[in-house]
Amino acid sequence: MIANPNAANHVPIELSIVIPTFRERDNIAPLVELVRAALDGVAWEMVFVDDNSSDLTAQQVWGVGRGDRRVRCLKRVGRRGLSSACIEGMLASGAPYFAVMDADLQHDPALLLPMLARLREAATDLVIASRYMPGGSVGDWDTERVRVSALATKLSRLITRQPVSDPMSGFFMLRREVFEAALPRLSSLGFKILLDLIASSPARLRIAEVPLKFGKRHAGESKLSANVVWEFLLLLGDKLFGRYVPVRFVAFGVVGASGAVVHFAVLSTLFKGFGLSFSVGQGAAVALAMVYNYTINNLLTYGDVSLKGWQWWRGLASFVAICGLGAAANVGIASFLFSRHTLWPVAAIAGIFVGSVWNYAVTSRYTWKT
Repeated sequence: MIANPNAANHVPIELSIVIPTFRERDNIAPLVELVRAALDGVAWEMVFVDDNSSDLTAQQVWGVGRGDRRVRCLKRVGRRGLSSACIEGMLASGAPYFAVMDADLQHDPALLLPMLARLREAATDLVIASRYMPGGSVGDWDTERVRVSALATKLSRLITRQPVSDPMSGFFMLRREVFEAALPRLSSLGFKILLDLIASSPARLRIAEVPLKFGKRHAGESKLSANVVWEFLLLLGDKLFGRYVPVRFVAFGVVGASGAVVHFAVLSTLFKGFGLSFSVGQGAAVALAMVYNYTINNLLTYGDVSLKGWQWWRGLASFVAICGLGAAANVGIASFLFSRHTLWPVAAIAGIFVGSVWNYAVTSRYTWKT
């Protein structure tokens, strides 16, 4: 039994609980108390990974940690995303077992001990707290959210390669060696780290599930943002064909294609609708399409490192400059091939491909610095 919280400093940590946070200040103290009660006698630690919350969540964790050194916080600045936060939290710990859970008290800490007991058995690699097995529930979700979750669960089975009732769960526990084996293949995309771990594991995992009754949010706000569907599709795409084509490149291309629609819409409106010259309409269309492409890519393709404030304007300037050179490369390659008697559609496609690869590669490096 560990009576004194700070006596845990002299006992090897067995379980590290990784908790990604964003504006969860009021949940920290109640969650720590619940974990203390649930894991009495276990050598544990809580690693909160906070994405620079404006409500000073990190400072709240540090305050709790001054009274209990088992509680600590990694504060991330300029990086966002639940999956990457969980990965960094696990990398910051030397424990043989990891648990991942939310800070909003919707995940019941009382399940931690039975989950750990299952992992201590040699026949289990991963334990999932499932909302969809007998005895579990989704709480007070509305019909639409239940329907969306069910569809996402079905789609996720395209990449899990084994039957799991709730591959989208945010509450699970695993062995350290399972995490390390999957680590080189992890995408770090989106908010479903469990799905990423299962799909990235080089070996078939021995999975156990325990029923989870999803609770009500205590405080804070949902981590689900407007682009979670896009991030989920990126994760699926990365696991299905990411070894052949970078999924961000595909997303970049999709945004570029939609930007072409914006370009022609602006051009036709100004040229045909308002009677402006073709050159004026074309110039305005190019400018607006570039701003559109940059804005959407910043929001979706690079949502985990999206630029804000004055950095947004710096990014726009670099994006326009880089894409301007890409446009020149596009025209140059296409013109060269056409002069060599290449069919004009083939020459045009080659120019588009070269320009797209240039735009993606260079903006990734210099605009979003991934």
